[in-house]
Amino acid sequence: MGFAAVYSRVFKALSRQGLAVTRRDQTWHVSRTDTPDGVAAEVLLPDGFPIEGKALAQLMAFAGATHPDGHRVLRACATPDFHPGDVVPVGAVVVTPPDMVLCEAIGTDINCGMRLHVADLTLDAFMEKKHELTTRLKGDLLLGTRDLPLKGASMAALFRDGVMGFTAATRTAPRGQLARSDFDQIERETEAIYDLGSYAGALDWAPPGLLPGRDETLRDGGLATVGGGNHFVEFQVVDTLLDRRRAWSLGLKAGQIACMIHSGSRGVGVYVGRRWNDKAREAWPPTHRHPESGLFPLVGAAAAEYLTAMQTAANYGFVNRLLLAEIVRLRMREVFGAELAMPLVFDVPHNIVFRENGLNVHRKGATPAHAGQPVLIPGSMGHPSYVLEGLGNPRFACSASHGAGRAKTRNDMVHCCDDDAGLGLTGVECITLRPERLREEAPAAYKDIGPVVDVQVRAGIAAPVARTRPLMTFKA
Repeated sequence: MGFAAVYSRVFKALSRQGLAVTRRDQTWHVSRTDTPDGVAAEVLLPDGFPIEGKALAQLMAFAGATHPDGHRVLRACATPDFHPGDVVPVGAVVVTPPDMVLCEAIGTDINCGMRLHVADLTLDAFMEKKHELTTRLKGDLLLGTRDLPLKGASMAALFRDGVMGFTAATRTAPRGQLARSDFDQIERETEAIYDLGSYAGALDWAPPGLLPGRDETLRDGGLATVGGGNHFVEFQVVDTLLDRRRAWSLGLKAGQIACMIHSGSRGVGVYVGRRWNDKAREAWPPTHRHPESGLFPLVGAAAAEYLTAMQTAANYGFVNRLLLAEIVRLRMREVFGAELAMPLVFDVPHNIVFRENGLNVHRKGATPAHAGQPVLIPGSMGHPSYVLEGLGNPRFACSASHGAGRAKTRNDMVHCCDDDAGLGLTGVECITLRPERLREEAPAAYKDIGPVVDVQVRAGIAAPVARTRPLMTFKA
């Protein structure tokens, strides 16, 4: 069936739901026709990319979310990796007043984000010792053999103050693998983390089992772990510099080895997200019917309390990525030499609420793209990834995609073809203990990242800086 026929069918279905859809300048404009409230949203998509009715309906549900006291969503849009989620579509950006939040927009994967390091190591040198590196990292990343004993003081500082608090509390007497870390370098690299990786959290929102006594020791099974789904640790090579001046300012050089990490707050995000989904229902005024959308905005003191809880989980997510990267860096130094610096390029969340210009900007699978800020857009394990520079485009709430977006669900991939060529796995090296991960996360499950990046460049969202090519991916 051609795109025109598919669109016609989707538009008819949306019309029955009271939604009108038009397209202009590679942007889909969606508005409600069955209410006078002016609810609307925009979705940026490359030519030829399908627009999914379920994802549009989910986005419009968020765009139309209101509270009985009069609070409402101010605007909604979506980036080119737009596709349906469980409740909120991936790639959605929702802006609300400062005293209103939608915790369902963030869910349980709080501070899922990207981190990128580079190493002054040639591809030949890396490939020569890749097997030895893989053997060492497989234990750390997949088999749980990492050695990260932490004092209760470090865990408390992590939840309260994020990277800065954790680093200050841990550097005085690091143990396990961290005893070999360069904490001066870790502290300097904090400047390359979005918001310094440090928010004002509260111990009240940390899982009690992760808060031992100040001098007691904890081995947290969640810290320095990749997680499931599309999370990964991937080794890449910087194959093309698209803006040499900007690339050099970020420390990127053609031919370098890079390590990209995609993970979040793990069980802590689940703990906080589930509690607040329940609390949002409980906080709904009892004299008002539950909204048909199933979305329960929080306002006033409840909204502020949620943001504190979210920031507590976000702090954990930042430290989780930091420790994943530090384990990789330590193993790289064992194999390739202790002098290997492997500096941080950038670390940024793409599943969180930010306070921007006095408003709450909810990003679900969308990365900030403010003027001058690095933007990390990963491909699948068989496609390139990109480093860009944000241009601060207000039309799309200064947001870019966090990837290419899924073309097929994980369930679809279970029934997909069996040959590597059909799945896009030819030439792909993925280290995992679960073979089904290869099928679920195969390149064929994802859209083509090239048009996704191109349409954002043409829309003035970000400018390309460098492209990397995958070499080896770890998936848990």
